[in-house]
Amino acid sequence: MGRAFEYRRAAKEKRWDKMSKIFPKLAKAITVAAKEGGVDPMMNAKLRTAIANAKAQNMPRDNIEAAIKRANGKDGVFSEITYEGKANNGVLIFIECTTDNPTRTIANLKSYFNKTPNASIVPNGSLEFMFSRKSVFEFHKPQIDMEEVELELIDYGLEELTQMEDDRWIAYGDYTDFGKLSEGFEKLAIPITKASLQRIANNPIVLTEEQLIEAEKLLDKIEEDDDVQAVYTNIE
Repeated sequence: MGRAFEYRRAAKEKRWDKMSKIFPKLAKAITVAAKEGGVDPMMNAKLRTAIANAKAQNMPRDNIEAAIKRANGKDGVFSEITYEGKANNGVLIFIECTTDNPTRTIANLKSYFNKTPNASIVPNGSLEFMFSRKSVFEFHKPQIDMEEVELELIDYGLEELTQMEDDRWIAYGDYTDFGKLSEGFEKLAIPITKASLQRIANNPIVLTEEQLIEAEKLLDKIEEDDDVQAVYTNIE
């Protein structure tokens, strides 16, 4: 009984720890989207997507509404900034941040890289050509035929449709077609479980297990930073 209780408590604490890191990032994404395109989700595709992503992570409605309201307040002033870096074994790292204090953000990131052998921040633009920016939508297989789904979504900018496990599918399109593809899914009444703009490596590399462990130590530190929204690498 004692071990079972400890296990449940540890599992609950792990979930709380995860939420404590995810919810602030989701809230920032909502606030930025509302700041850019208005607080009405029906008129703002980016905000609709940010809200859908938050709901997929079981973020409470009160948190979502508070994040939208912050877009009209002084504390809703966030900047979206990207940083680029390199690490051992040819690892390239593209970092997207949402911050109210860029000085703090870059100082934190530099500390992570400086504590990692042979890793460094590089000038912005150095890695731009190494990644393609794509609209990425994840969804479960709908009732309609997938060939029909593909043909319909092509008119909205679909470039590729990939099947994953558990009846999950991922749709890819150019980043400029994010709004159009969102509209396409809405027209087909296909619920999206997750949607985002991602940077996909043009030439992914394969690492050994030892090299991967080394890279993940740095990546974990970066991803845990409150100002970091997303991290992309060229690791396959």
